[in-house]
Formats: sequence, C-alpha cells, structure tokens
Amino acid sequence: MAILDHSAQSGRHSLAARGPDFYATPPEAVRALLRVEKLTRKVWEPAAGCGAIAETLRTAGHIVHASDLHDWGCPDCRIGVDFLDARRAPAGVTCIVTNPPYKLAEQFVTHGLKRCPYVVMLLRLAFLESERRSPLLDYGLLARVHVFKDRLPFMHRHNWEAPRASSAICFAWFVFDRNHRGPATLNRISWRETP
Repeated sequence: MAILDHSAQSGRHSLAARGPDFYATPPEAVRALLRVEKLTRKVWEPAAGCGAIAETLRTAGHIVHASDLHDWGCPDCRIGVDFLDARRAPAGVTCIVTNPPYKLAEQFVTHGLKRCPYVVMLLRLAFLESERRSPLLDYGLLARVHVFKDRLPFMHRHNWEAPRASSAICFAWFVFDRNHRGPATLNRISWRETP
C-alpha cells in the first residue's frame, strides 16, 4: 500500500519529513492575487512564515497583522500564535490571506470564516476534492477560485537543499466570502507579470 500511495502522490514528502509543513509563498503568487482581488486595507496573515505574503501586501499598501506559531524570520510577526486557537481577528481586520499548512488547510478555512468574513487561502487545487469539504465548497461560501495556469516557482519546504524548481503541484487562490451566495467562479491566472 505504501508504494501505491507514494506513486499516486508524486513529489510529496512524509509528514515527518515536512515537519511544521512550511512552504514559502513566492511573491509572484501574491502579486497575481492582487491583480484579480480587491483586498481590504487591513489584512491578517496568520501563517506568516518568513513573511513573503505579508511583505508583498505591505509593499502594495496594505496594513498586515502577521502571526505564526513558529519563528521563521518574518519582520513584525507575533510569534507563538496558534491561529486555530485565536478567539478573534486583530482589531479592524475583516480579511485573512495566507498559505496555511496543507495538513491543516480545512481547519484554517473553517476557523478563518468564524473570525473574518473574507478568507483567501493559497491551496492545492486538489482541495476541491473530498466529500468532507462539501460544507465549505458546495453551499455558497466559496466565491472564487483563481487557478494558476502555470506552476508556481520555488514552492519548496523550509531549508530545502536540493535544486530550486517550479512546483509539481497545481495551486490556486481560494476566496471564501460569508456574504457570497451561489456557485463559485473559476478564473485562470498567471503568476508571470503581464504588461
């Protein structure tokens, strides 16, 4: 069974090898999001990692409240904050933007929607699969899915020592909105800058 499981999940590492499951987000992915979504001025980045999302949003003029359970070196980040235990969003924040640990992606979306009306997550496209996620995906909370038509560059786990390459996994920005009703809109985007 382990051989079949490994072959069906090309490019995946065991949970033990992944540790805290930190894969830095390429800034290009965040800039692509900003081209297709109008984010609120104040944003919460609850899995800030080294700060790639936070810094790109700050450069674009957003006020970002960054937090993380671990210290990955993000400037102005509150360390030791377990997002899944957070009782409320930072003052004035109505939008979450993050690349959550994939093993906790469903919990991050569910918890995020209890704390903010607008939740944007960078997730594997495979997040669309699974009966278990039907309440999140089928009943109107999922407003938009911005699928990368080209693989994201340099999605490697923290302290990756091998050569850098584009990701072997398809990613998309999933936009959840508590005020949305109806089916989600599917949109193809590129991380490559366009004129």
